[in-house]
Amino acid sequence: MDFLSNTLYVVAATSLVVLVLYVYNQQQHGKKQHPIAGTLFNQLLNFHRLHDYMTDLATKYKTYRLITPFRNEVYTSDPANVEYILKTNFENYIKGTYHHDILKDLMGDGIFTVDGDKWREQRKISSYEFSTKVLRDFSSVIFRKNAVKLAHILSESADNNQSRDINVRLFQSTTFDHTPSYIYIYIIFFSYIYIQDLFMKTTLDSILKIAFGTDLDSMCGSSEEVVRFSNAFDGASALTLRRYVDITWKIKRLFNIGSEAKLKQNVKVVDEFVYKLIQTKTQQMHNRQHYFLVSQFSLV
Repeated sequence: MDFLSNTLYVVAATSLVVLVLYVYNQQQHGKKQHPIAGTLFNQLLNFHRLHDYMTDLATKYKTYRLITPFRNEVYTSDPANVEYILKTNFENYIKGTYHHDILKDLMGDGIFTVDGDKWREQRKISSYEFSTKVLRDFSSVIFRKNAVKLAHILSESADNNQSRDINVRLFQSTTFDHTPSYIYIYIIFFSYIYIQDLFMKTTLDSILKIAFGTDLDSMCGSSEEVVRFSNAFDGASALTLRRYVDITWKIKRLFNIGSEAKLKQNVKVVDEFVYKLIQTKTQQMHNRQHYFLVSQFSLV
C-alpha cells in the first residue's frame, strides 16, 4: 500500500510539473491550442469510471488535450474532426509505436495495431467479411440469433418467481491490487444477473461464430474451457487498457510482476484457446476438401 501511495504521489507531482511547464511554454510562444482538460493523474483518479469521465470531457469540450509526463494527447468528439481523421486525411493519422507497444501482447500485429502496408494487407483480408452480401446473409443472421438468445435469458430472469432482481452492473473496474470492483443498480428484489457479462458473452459468441464457425455458447454457461477463455479475454482486455495510465507497465513486464504477470497468464490462456480453434478449423477444411475430391472420383 505504501508503494501505491508513493507511486500516486510521484505521478501527481510529475503531472503537475509537466502541466505547469507546458502551459508556460505555450503562453511564451503564443500558439493557439485546444483547452487542457486534465492530466494523467486525473485519469488515474477516475479510472473506475474512465469511460464516463472521458464522455464528460468530450461533452464539455468537444476537442481537448490531456497532459501526461511523456505525451500531449488530443481527444475529439467533433464529427467534422472524426471524418477528417478517419476518412479525408486518414493516411496522415497513424497509430504509431505507442499504441502498437501497448496492444501487441493481446492484439498481435492485426488491423487494430499496425499502419501502412501491413494495415492495407489486413484490411484487404478482412474486407470480404464486411461486404454487403456477407453482412446481410451471414454476419447479421448470427448477431440477430444471439440477440434473441440474450433477450430470452433476460426475459426468463425477469419472470422467475415473479420477483427476480435484474442487477445491472454499470461498469467494472480493477483496483490497484487487481481486485475487481463493481457498481450496481438494483431494479427489483432478490437474486441477480450480470448484464455487462451477458453483453460481453453475446459479442464473444458472435465474433467466434463468424471467425471460426464455432458455437461458443458462453451465454448459457458452456464448458469449463470456454468459461476460462472468456474470463481470460475479459481480464486481458482490462489489463491492456490499464497500460494507458500505468507509466510503470514496461518495468512490470520486464520483471513479470503485478498486473503484467497477470496479463501474461491471461494472454497465454487466450492464445491456447484460439490456436486450438484455428487448428480444428483447418483440419475440418482439409477433411472437407478431401471428402469433396473422393466424391468427385466416385462419380466418375
